[in-house]
Amino acid sequence: MLSFSDRASEKVREFLMQDPTAQGKLLRVFARPGGCSGFEYGVTFDEAKDGDEVVQFESFQVVVDPQSAIYVANLEIDYKQSLQESTFTFANKKAKSSCGCGISFEF
Repeated sequence: MLSFSDRASEKVREFLMQDPTAQGKLLRVFARPGGCSGFEYGVTFDEAKDGDEVVQFESFQVVVDPQSAIYVANLEIDYKQSLQESTFTFANKKAKSSCGCGISFEF
């Protein structure tokens, strides 16, 4: 369904250990209307809701809502860290186009 680079997985684990509000929660990966290309990806820590799909990774779980499932299929998540920014980046081979920010895409 979706994959995480080693860097992204490490960052998720780090957030889970350091952020007390993330304790006991799952990583929600979602797509929503917005951004300069029409849709944008996002991540947040959340609890599972009815209808969500839960995916087990090595040391954390990911939850995806039914509306986002089609957009996160085959999604590759990485984590980019530089002097200017630190952020998750998203790549989906099924997207028609994406912008330079790595978050916004057209499906």
